[in-house]
Amino acid sequence: MNAAYVFRVQFRLDPASGVRTNPRSFETVVEVPADEPGEGDWLFFRNTLWRGEVNDDRYARELAEEWLSLPVESVSFSELRADEAYMEALRTEIAADLTLFNADSTREVLHKYLGSSIRIEDDS
Repeated sequence: MNAAYVFRVQFRLDPASGVRTNPRSFETVVEVPADEPGEGDWLFFRNTLWRGEVNDDRYARELAEEWLSLPVESVSFSELRADEAYMEALRTEIAADLTLFNADSTREVLHKYLGSSIRIEDDS
């Protein structure tokens, strides 16, 4: 199983006093490995996203600052990139307790938190 949350992150350099950089801000793509469904922080999508967007800009910037060890100006969610085995395990884990998501179906859960931002990659 393989999956990662993909974010676009704009960060800035914070040079020493008197040192100038141009440009001062940069954008990069950050891939954060997704924990296996039912393990660790597998509910990351529920706690961080809403309809395919970050649900709390400040919290997302704090997370990205931890990931990059740099001051972050903005974060946007791009996609959950996963293979079919991961998605099947995720659907199974979600279906085991829909009350965690206040939803009636797995499909509703995936749409509620990830919107249309899921890319399933070929396992081969």
